Amino acid sequence: MGELPFSLRKLYVSVEEVLASPEAAARGERPLRKAFAAAVVLNPHAGRRVEDLSELISWGEPLGELLGAEAVKALGGAAASYGKAAIVGTDGEQEHGVALLTTLFGDALRAQVGGGLAWISSATKRGPSGTAIDVPLAHKDALYVRDHYDAAEVRVPDAPLPDEIVAIAAVANRGRLDARCGGLSASEIEGRDGLR
Repeated sequence: MGELPFSLRKLYVSVEEVLASPEAAARGERPLRKAFAAAVVLNPHAGRRVEDLSELISWGEPLGELLGAEAVKALGGAAASYGKAAIVGTDGEQEHGVALLTTLFGDALRAQVGGGLAWISSATKRGPSGTAIDVPLAHKDALYVRDHYDAAEVRVPDAPLPDEIVAIAAVANRGRLDARCGGLSASEIEGRDGLR
């Protein structure tokens, strides 16, 4: 893994494979695979207010590289959608999680999934160990591809401790099973602006 600028306590990786939607009688669609990687890191600002969050922001690039690589490896194939999230322990601030997920994290995640034009959906919150978060997913190249709007539920059983942050990258291999709400399809992406 090389030298990391943060104290990493734990790396937690998981994969979910959905073979059929509960509502659909027909099977046979390619399974939906969602994978996430979560890093449990020590929060240097826990328990105190700090105006300058540049240290956490600078961690975004190595975190995005690490978590993006682990999530894509777990997915076992090309990522069609992505998302990011953070859970901050109770001695920290939500802003600490946001700082980890800025452009540096996003650009590193894009590099790991082989590029992506679309804005990366994200979510942050504070909570005790075992707190769950729904990581929003959207198509990596066009935000308006409606059948890729989804989420991956992430929970690390023993994290975050009060002085930790859980940073998360999530990816999926396709859109929702049995999607039928219309809108732009993946085959219609123009790839110009990250929206269509």
